[in-house]
Amino acid sequence: MATPPRVNRSQEPDRPGISAARIRLGRVFRVESADYFLLLGTTLFLVVFGLVMVLSASVVQSHLEDESFFAQAMRQGLYAVFGIPIMLIASRMPEQFWMRLAWPALLVSCLLQFLVVATGLGITVGGNTNWIQLGPVQFQPSELIKVALVMWLGLIVTKKEALLGDFVHGILPIILVGGGAIGLVLLGGDLGTVMVMGAMLLGALFLIGVRLRLLLPPIFAAIIVFVLVAVSSENRMRRITSFLDANCESGGGGDAVNDCWQILHGSFALANGGIFGVGLGNSTAKWSWLPAADNDFIFAIIGEELGLVGAIVVIAMFVVLAVALGRVLRAARTPFARTVSAAVLVWVIGQACVNIGVVLGVFPVLGVPLPLVSAGGTALLTTLFAIGIVLSVARDPEAASRLAAKAEARAAARKASRASGTRAAR
Repeated sequence: MATPPRVNRSQEPDRPGISAARIRLGRVFRVESADYFLLLGTTLFLVVFGLVMVLSASVVQSHLEDESFFAQAMRQGLYAVFGIPIMLIASRMPEQFWMRLAWPALLVSCLLQFLVVATGLGITVGGNTNWIQLGPVQFQPSELIKVALVMWLGLIVTKKEALLGDFVHGILPIILVGGGAIGLVLLGGDLGTVMVMGAMLLGALFLIGVRLRLLLPPIFAAIIVFVLVAVSSENRMRRITSFLDANCESGGGGDAVNDCWQILHGSFALANGGIFGVGLGNSTAKWSWLPAADNDFIFAIIGEELGLVGAIVVIAMFVVLAVALGRVLRAARTPFARTVSAAVLVWVIGQACVNIGVVLGVFPVLGVPLPLVSAGGTALLTTLFAIGIVLSVARDPEAASRLAAKAEARAAARKASRASGTRAAR
């Protein structure tokens, strides 16, 4: 029996359908920029690390409150399960979508915050009226205002880019509207969140190139408001005076038991951890010695269980996150991209610095969580959402076209090679 002739695959005619399919596949699975993956990877690492630490830090308090060791950790994990897909979906949206959403988001979030401070729907936690209960859902509208301000600031800077050198027509309208939204949060008494939001607003304007002399008037006004609000509250003044009191450092004095309790036991937890820590899950401070162990003072539990090494790793990851956000800011091509990158950079990294500084005794107790790590569903969702907006502007819009061009060039090279091989055979 005669064997069929062997087919030379290199001499087969080119099949354009295969190349077109590969190009379409490349457009679907778009090759993103290195900054995109650096930001995404660092964010996911901090979220997973935070879930582990919330589980470790909250087991005792969860058992006392919910009669379940894993209740708080399960809630945080549920928020992460929703938050990560929200971040990924947000990363696929174009700038025009966020600019159309900016004003409605700001108005709705401000309306919710108004309900907190002006109606009976507001819930007071730790001396701050910053929560609202709508049916079975309890959340912080102030966190929604943060992410709404990110989008709104990007929109306004895009529209007023040519006027940013004029204080009256460019900077003042931004300060009035943004300051009004922040003022609603201030009415609830949450001075720590107000500080972060004010720094986000002014810091973003500075990072995108607004001259410092134009920002000095609102900075001085913010300092005056901060002092007036601080001295108007006995609770806040006790926090500040206990922070400045030498008795908090020595552990003595009549106020050490009340006003210095959290500061002292945060320091004790860090000291107990030493270099390598007492081991994951072996903290003693979380046994009702350290208030807010899974939230505002989770960095103290990290230092106790994982030691100086674990604390440095957390700080290093926030440094990497700052570098990733800074690289996105530097590579941004539009005013909106620059503004939202700068705002989220100041928000997340600034809040992390404040939280860690409080635990280390650099700042008085301000009551702000460690972003992406501390327990808190609203804070985790909004932070992931804001990072998703930055991921959307960090995407490389030319990656797909470059991928298609490379695929077409390879197909043309293969076709030319086959044609030359056919001519040589003849």
